[in-house]
Amino acid sequence: MSDEGPELELVHLLRRVTVEFGLRQAEFASLHGMHSTDVRALICLLDAERAGTAATAGWLGPQLGLNSAGTTSLIDRLERLGHLTRVRDARDRRRVLLSVTPRARELGRAFFGPLIEDTTAVLRDLDDNGTAAVRRFLEAAHRAVATTPPSAT
Repeated sequence: MSDEGPELELVHLLRRVTVEFGLRQAEFASLHGMHSTDVRALICLLDAERAGTAATAGWLGPQLGLNSAGTTSLIDRLERLGHLTRVRDARDRRRVLLSVTPRARELGRAFFGPLIEDTTAVLRDLDDNGTAAVRRFLEAAHRAVATTPPSAT
């Protein structure tokens, strides 16, 4: 055990996990002729779908830190690759909704499925208190990363 204490050791472990996951995302992107931002966009769109959020170009750009031109370029690229579709909103025909294609879902499932299954298997071994503790930690870590401004050097 290091002199850093168990809390900092867990923070470093979380960093190691996120770095490795980022490497897997980059590998997936490279394998399928995409940029890492393309993969992040697909993840955002899948997350939006799970949350019931209508995903539009105007919504997606800020999620990725892209301007309008960059967002359009990314959407065009993902559409050309067959990973994304644009569909007029049935309730508001002025609005165009973005959706991940079944093909992109299958590519993601084939690549990330084993990683997800291994991770969920570990979580299934936890009792309700353990699961709740993991959730609290990950939610707090996400809040910290999402809201702490970068330091100016």
